[in-house]
Amino acid sequence: MSNHYETLGVPRDASQEDIKRAYRRLARKLHPDVAGPGKAEEFKAVNEAYAVLSDEESRRMYDLGGDDALRGSGMPSGFGAFSDIFESFFGGVRTGPAPRGRRGQDALVSLSLELEDVVFGAEKEISHTLPVECPTCHGSCAAPGTEPVACRECGGTGSVQRVANSILGQMVTQTVCPACRGHGTVIVTPCSECAGEGRVRATRNVTVRVPAGVEDGMRIRLSGQGEAGVEGGGPGDLFVEVRVKEDRVFQRDGDDLVCEIEVPMTASALGCSLDVETFDGRRTIDVEPGTDSGHVISLKGLGVGRLNRPGRGDLKVVVEVKTPSKVDDAQRALLQQLAKLRGEELPAARVVQHSSSFFSKLRERIRS
Repeated sequence: MSNHYETLGVPRDASQEDIKRAYRRLARKLHPDVAGPGKAEEFKAVNEAYAVLSDEESRRMYDLGGDDALRGSGMPSGFGAFSDIFESFFGGVRTGPAPRGRRGQDALVSLSLELEDVVFGAEKEISHTLPVECPTCHGSCAAPGTEPVACRECGGTGSVQRVANSILGQMVTQTVCPACRGHGTVIVTPCSECAGEGRVRATRNVTVRVPAGVEDGMRIRLSGQGEAGVEGGGPGDLFVEVRVKEDRVFQRDGDDLVCEIEVPMTASALGCSLDVETFDGRRTIDVEPGTDSGHVISLKGLGVGRLNRPGRGDLKVVVEVKTPSKVDDAQRALLQQLAKLRGEELPAARVVQHSSSFFSKLRERIRS
C-alpha cells in the first residue's frame, strides 16, 4: 500500500501549507519538461498523494484506513483530480502531424422501377450531381507542379507549445498548430479548379444492379459511390431508394403476382381455354365448366423473384364471370328457353347456409 506522506516527504501531522509546499517542490523537480518522461510514474504518485492529502475529508478517511478506506467510501483514492493534467503531458500529447482529408458524406437518390424490373431484377443507369474528386489536383488540393510545404509555425510537427502559469509555476502544454491546423504542412498554391478543396461538383453516371424481389422504399447501398471527401478524404456511400410504379395489369402480393380476367357467363358455364399475357410471355389457362367469380387459377413460378433466395412466387389469376346487362330480343328468348329447360324460369329467393370462413372472405371482398 502506498504511503502518501512518505511520497511527499512530510510527517503525518503536517499542515496543509506544508503539504502544498512539498507538493510544489516535488512537482517542479519531476515535471516532464525538467525530468523527462522517465519520471512519469513518480510525477503521477506525487499528484496522487497531493490529491488525497489536500482534501480534509479524503485525508481523514486515508488516515483511518489507507487507500482501502477511500475505495470503500466511494471517494477518489487515486489520481482522478489530476488525471487531465497528467494526460496532457503523457497521454494526450500529439505524436505527429494529422493527415489531411475528411470522409465525404453519403448521398441519396431515387430510382423509379417498373414492376417487371422487380420480377426479374435489372441493371439501371442513374445520373446524379455531387462532389467528385478534382480532376486537376486529384484531391491533393495543390496546384499542378506544386506540393504542400512544411509549416513555419510548428516546423512540420502539427503542434505548438503554449506556456501558462499555474501553482506549479510555468506549465508547458501542446496544442494544435493554428497555421496548418495540425497537418504540419501548408498549401501555398491551391488548385485553381477546386479552390484547394480537392473536389468539384460534377454529374456522374452510375450503374445500379437491382436484385429481383426488392420492395418499394428499399435502399440499395453502393459503397464508395457517394460524395468525394474534402482534401483527398475517402468517399461516402451512395444509397439508391427504390420506387416501384403501379402496373395496369398486375398487382404484387409478397412474392406472388395477382391479375384478373373476365370470362363470359356462357364460357364459365361451358368451360373454355384462354390465353393470358404474363411477364414470361403468353400462357394458356383452362377454365373449368361451372367456374364462379372469384375462383383463383395459380400459375406456378411466374411471380416475383424472391429477394436473396432462389425461385419465384406464383401468378394468381382471379376469374371474374361477366353477366350481360343488356340483351336483345333473340338473346332474351334463348335465355328464357334455357331457364325453362333448367327449371329456373320462376326464380325464388332462398337462404344459403355457409361457414364463418365464407363470410370472412365475403367481407374482405366487399372491402376491396
